[in-house]
Amino acid sequence: MGVKVIEAGFAAVSVGEREAVELISKDGLEAEICSATRSVIKDIDVAIDSGVDSVNIIIPVSELHIDRKFNKKQEWILDVTTNVVQHAKDRGVIAEICLEDGSRTKMDFLKKVIGRAIDAGVDRVTPCDTVGTFTPEQSLAYYGELHQAFPDMVLGVHVHNDFGLATANTIAGIAGGGTHVHATINGLGERAGNASLEENVVALEMLYDVRTGISMPKITETSMLVSRVTGMHVQPNKAIVGKNAFAHESGIHTHAILRDPTTYERIDPALVGATRRLVSGKHVGSSGLFNNLAVMGLEPTEDQFKKILDKVKTLGDQGAQVSDTDLYEIATDVMGVTRVTPLVIDEFIVTTGNRITPTASIKLRRNGESYMEAATGNGPVDATLNALIKAVSLDDPVSLELYQVAAITGGTDAYVNVEVMLKHGERVLSSRGVDEDIVLASVKAYLNGVNLFQNMKKDQK
Repeated sequence: MGVKVIEAGFAAVSVGEREAVELISKDGLEAEICSATRSVIKDIDVAIDSGVDSVNIIIPVSELHIDRKFNKKQEWILDVTTNVVQHAKDRGVIAEICLEDGSRTKMDFLKKVIGRAIDAGVDRVTPCDTVGTFTPEQSLAYYGELHQAFPDMVLGVHVHNDFGLATANTIAGIAGGGTHVHATINGLGERAGNASLEENVVALEMLYDVRTGISMPKITETSMLVSRVTGMHVQPNKAIVGKNAFAHESGIHTHAILRDPTTYERIDPALVGATRRLVSGKHVGSSGLFNNLAVMGLEPTEDQFKKILDKVKTLGDQGAQVSDTDLYEIATDVMGVTRVTPLVIDEFIVTTGNRITPTASIKLRRNGESYMEAATGNGPVDATLNALIKAVSLDDPVSLELYQVAAITGGTDAYVNVEVMLKHGERVLSSRGVDEDIVLASVKAYLNGVNLFQNMKKDQK
């Protein structure tokens, strides 16, 4: 993506964390690799021995933190600052200090700590709004005063999102003179999270004309990757990377979008590697629904179209989410069109257990020919979908962009609703599967989507 510094972890926190930092340090990445440390010499040595290029030394500076955590006076931290920065520099790495709870520290004392760090050879100084207590006006004034006091210092901005102001406070901090921004993909972090990399990058580039060096077309795929590997889902309406960020349902909106996307999109989805979607729901208008049917290769009569529209709105009024595969099923039923299923599951077997690597084998027919594949995974669903993806093995792969599960009835015999977003080329569609068996529901959701893609491809030839 073009990120200049990657804080790979906290090497001293555990054996596994140290191994992770070592692996990242040895991976030959162009970015500077950093490890967070406490203001403790042992932590710094563990981090440097892990092969990092830099250390980010966390130094508590507020009276509250120093008194409550260490039972010391603030002046004690001045000598600590000198010692840890000098040690890091003596060991030949880039030294950054993270001034913890800096936003609740008196400015006079904060400047004393920074002065000590500069005398010891510090490379970057990042005062932190650790509990997200800044307003944008305070952030601008705070970082502005520090930049004025130390104009040659590399000034970092590190804020939290406790009040939902992390993006605004980061941008205000940059306006004040910050040039080194701490951010995370999807805004991950303690409590309500850190500043969101994607929100700050796009806002800076598009609204402030500030070049960040980040490859914006990689934002969406990176967000999805982080969401998958961490298991932390992105809220649907999150700016830039939420699944609804470029989804339009309202008839008023979709009518205009089809004529000129800029009417309701300030950001071109392609700019961040995303795709526009017109959603079929209770608010859908004729233009959007007609477009979605046309994309599927369906051309209903005026009477058929009215029936399809009524069914979609009725389902929406009942609180149902109408996926693209649901719409295809509704429309083909109304139109009396025989649905062709190019891909059909014959059988699949999954083995799993507390000492067994989840393994799945699957047999399917593709246009009449049988194919069998097997795969492993992190769990039975993952293994089955991995095997299914291998078995489908289309010339143009269908990628799984989003996977969500919700129980729609209670008890041990609950029905499960699996919703997926699939991408084929430049097109994205939604699909779902419902079953008592979560694995089977997942297979249905994926296969329904792939079959729709195949039918769309056939109809467009």
